[in-house]
Amino acid sequence: MSTSEPSTSDHGATSSTPDAVSAHPDVDAALVDLAEGEKTWGALSLADHGRLLDKVRDLAVRNAEAWVDAAVEIKGLDPKSALVGEEWMSGPYPLAISAAALSASLAKLDAGTSPLDDATFGTGPGGRVTVKVLPLDIFDTLLLSGFSAEVWLQEGIDRATAQHDAGLAQRNPSRTQGVGVVLGAGNITSIAPLDTLYELIAHNRVVALKLNPITDPLLPVLERVLEPLISIGAVRILTGGADVGTYLVHHALVDHVHMTGSALTHDAIVFGTGEEGARRKAANEPILDKPISSELGGVSPTIVLPGEWSSADIKFQAEHVATQRLHNGGYNCVASQAVIVSSEWKQRDQFVSALRDALDRAPDRSPYYPGSDSRVAGATEKFPSATHLGKNGGRVLVTDLDLDQYTPLLQTEYFAPVLGVIDLPYGGAEFATRAADLANDDFAGTLGINIIAAPKTIRSMGSQFESLLERLRYGTIAINAWTAVGYLTPSATWGAFPGHTIDDVQSGIGVVHNALLIDRPERTIVRGPFRPSPRSVLGGEMSISPKPPWFVNNRTAATTARLLTGFAGSRSWTRLPAIFASALRG
Repeated sequence: MSTSEPSTSDHGATSSTPDAVSAHPDVDAALVDLAEGEKTWGALSLADHGRLLDKVRDLAVRNAEAWVDAAVEIKGLDPKSALVGEEWMSGPYPLAISAAALSASLAKLDAGTSPLDDATFGTGPGGRVTVKVLPLDIFDTLLLSGFSAEVWLQEGIDRATAQHDAGLAQRNPSRTQGVGVVLGAGNITSIAPLDTLYELIAHNRVVALKLNPITDPLLPVLERVLEPLISIGAVRILTGGADVGTYLVHHALVDHVHMTGSALTHDAIVFGTGEEGARRKAANEPILDKPISSELGGVSPTIVLPGEWSSADIKFQAEHVATQRLHNGGYNCVASQAVIVSSEWKQRDQFVSALRDALDRAPDRSPYYPGSDSRVAGATEKFPSATHLGKNGGRVLVTDLDLDQYTPLLQTEYFAPVLGVIDLPYGGAEFATRAADLANDDFAGTLGINIIAAPKTIRSMGSQFESLLERLRYGTIAINAWTAVGYLTPSATWGAFPGHTIDDVQSGIGVVHNALLIDRPERTIVRGPFRPSPRSVLGGEMSISPKPPWFVNNRTAATTARLLTGFAGSRSWTRLPAIFASALRG
């Protein structure tokens, strides 16, 4: 998330040890309950686990309106705004579809097969085995026409091994893994409950979920949605500030910690703060005496490969990049923060002008996330020539600087509506290579990267394009889509590129979501249509998708997202016409 200094608004945990704070009997009681609940959870069958997930799915849909109402209040949105669609699409909707997908994987395990038993496998660059995760059925094909996703496995994992190991801890559901803490995020409201489900299922750990104080108004809703798991002692939800988070993660009854947030907050929890924390980190001497996994965001790039675009293409892709930055007000861990373009591209100026216009015209909203204004001010101080856009001038666009002047933009996740355009003086295949090297070597983090390219450009590159994907060290790579589509795909993996350590954590350690329970994934590749329908069809793309409902200027996003959430609870052909009608009006 944000790489600003650790704060209670960030995660509700700092580096203090329990000795420095008073005891929290409510935390003690919750953890004692979970220690007992672990026995109950371990005694349940795979079918029981699946039924509990089905109940969570149903309750997520049943309580969706209350969930969205709470999110609208937290974020200061106009309840009648189309931007409310973001709260449907990033709140109850992904939890419902993920619970269903996890339940389906458990059903296969219960039947004695693998979650990957009927998966579509392929071969990626370097001989990697790939697993198709989108579309998985006819409804996926229709509702996300032209979108696809695949998980690349780590090198050396063959198909038979992947099928054998899929299922993770649910291959032996009676063997539980203790009590895990989930430190919830304060921006996207589905993150905390999704991470809770993943801890329970993939790692077979009961969960103490600590909400970020920003999302405390969601407590009553989440208690209702997760009630089937709370009632058996498998989940407890806690609230409070930094003292509660600190006491919780260092508690003797806790076996594991998972957090979503910033690398600075991670380091504060693991090593401490100040000079002593820096010394401990340098020596890799953690004060946290238990394993920690994490999703920590970073600075996400968007690479625009030069090609011949129509005026409509330029306008649409400018809106696409504006969405990548401005969705949820800019407070996303994979919000694009830097667009890499070729200065030799003949349409470079036209695209940057369209991007400036898209950022300026996007719907205004309140900067709800703590510290946003100060981070925007910090960017303005670093880049005094930046353009201020939007009704109140709160959006910052940085352009036309020398490459070395962009260093703060590449190393600081502003977690605010700040976007830069970086020009590289190369064309063709060399531009793609140089852009990939810049993204790999100069940007902080490895969570996600976007590539925008016309189909003709991709075809002209041939195998070089797949080699470009292999070259990029990111956990999710999206081609003509935003990496957030990977977040919304329950069977895709979500997390940093593998290999980070606690003393060099970057975008985190481990993955979440991953409803097929794949062992040793490397990355997820998402692909989407370059053009919306009907221009996509006219251009030869196999897609009938109109403007996606997650675009910030989609006029019917709220209605479409609400209908999709209802569909997630009851997948029926009769629900499709209303969804299509709403989507086409967007």
